[in-house]
Parts: sequence; structure tokens; C-alpha cells
Amino acid sequence: MSTASDARFWDRTSRKYARGAIADQAGYDRTLDRTRALLKPADRVLELGCGTGTTALLLAAGVDRYLATDISAGMIAIAVEKQALNPVPGLTFRAATADALGAGAERHDAVLGFNYLHLVRDLAGTLGIINGLLPAGGLFISKTPCVGEMNPLIRLALPVMRAAGLAPYAGIFRVEELTRHIAAAGFDILACENHASKGDDKRPYIVARKR
Repeated sequence: MSTASDARFWDRTSRKYARGAIADQAGYDRTLDRTRALLKPADRVLELGCGTGTTALLLAAGVDRYLATDISAGMIAIAVEKQALNPVPGLTFRAATADALGAGAERHDAVLGFNYLHLVRDLAGTLGIINGLLPAGGLFISKTPCVGEMNPLIRLALPVMRAAGLAPYAGIFRVEELTRHIAAAGFDILACENHASKGDDKRPYIVARKR
């Protein structure tokens, strides 16, 4: 399994993914509202792992420029179709990895990663790249499933599902491990919140500032 195989998985499942409903709409709306409050009208924003562009289309109007990226060209194709029906000035979709973006010189005032960090194969390396994409004081905002705190049966099933091509790579870590990695990458944790409308869905919303 590799990054290329991850991209192929999401390409194959992109149309089915696009038809899926948001499991916790109230929790998602809370995340959107919280993020809008953190972003400024003049900000240049980068979203990693944007999927089919739902979040980008809802947030981009509040900032100057918004680049939404995903590893899957299939996901980006759907996002572009959505944008054609609902144009948002300053919003660009691009199929790209964090590695490729990190090789460029462009910097962003904020980097967003929703349902993203558990899907990267090198968590520490990716966080280092994200740090390099921000100026001092720039924000990294994420909401990440912490599989290490979920039902143990999920952790046991993941390798089997991956082998059968039914699931992508997913890193297994707990909230404490995730915040430690973010801090080690050169960030100060400003907030770690639960946005679930009921109980705790094990996906902490984290706001971090580059030192």
C-alpha cells in the first residue's frame, strides 16, 4: 500500500462518498461557525484533504483566497462540478499532496485539515510540511478522528478492510498523541474542543498556532 494506492481508493469511491450524508449536521455546523470566527477576510487559506469540496464552498466566501486540495483527482473533479453550479470568488480546487505543496514557495495564513490527519502515512512529516506552509503566528485548524480511542473492534477490522480494498490507510492514535505530535512540529495548541452534538465522537477540533 502506498500514497498512490490511497489516491486510487478515493478515486474509486468518490461518487459514493459524494452521495453520503453528514452524520452529525449540528456538529459540522458548529465546526464551520468556529472556523469562520477564526478566519479573517484578508486571509489566504489552504485546505488539505478537501474531499468533494463541501467545506471549501461554505468557507471560501469569507476569505481573500482559498486553495482546496485533495490527493484524489476524482474527488477534485466532483468539487469542480459543484463549484460550477455555485461559483465562489477566490476559490480554487487542485489535486495535490501536502508534499507537493510544501515544495513550493507559497505561504498561507491558515491551513485547514478536516478528517485528514488520520489518513496521512507520515503524521510527523506532514505536520512539519504544514508548519512550513505557514508564517509565524499562522493557524493550523484540524478536526481528526482519533481511531486509538474508538471501539477496539474498529482497530481490529481496519487491517482486514484495507487488505480487501474496502478501506484506505488510517493511522491509529489517541488525542494526547495527536496533540503531542502537533506541538512537536512547532505549534502551540490554542484549543482542543469536542464539536459533537451528542456525547464525544472522538474527533477533536484543534486550533494550533505556529510559533
